[in-house]
Amino acid sequence: MSIVCAQDSEEAKKLAIYGPDFIAVEPPELIGGDVSVSNAKPEVILETVHKVKHTSPQTEVLCGAGVKTTEDVKKALELGAKGVLVASGIVKSDDVEGAIEKLVEGMLWKLVWKNSKVKSSS
Repeated sequence: MSIVCAQDSEEAKKLAIYGPDFIAVEPPELIGGDVSVSNAKPEVILETVHKVKHTSPQTEVLCGAGVKTTEDVKKALELGAKGVLVASGIVKSDDVEGAIEKLVEGMLWKLVWKNSKVKSSS
């Protein structure tokens, strides 16, 4: 499995040529901060998903930089990211287990939301 990081959608597009499994988009100015890229710059995620999928359809996009809450994860997934890449949101937390649980809740929301869409369209 390969994961590479890009600072923006243009760099992600260039990296997608190599066909990595995942590209994580992380604007440097938001890394380790208090505001998630999914809130501060949602267009970065949208543009990255579009450019990566156009260049390398099998490559999935992850969202990083400032991701700390369930809502950050939910918004990243709504914008097209397949998941999140986190470090400081967990290691800087006073409650590491609680921080992980919040992020997992966001991923579980995606599964519930996706399953409810499938059932409602049947």
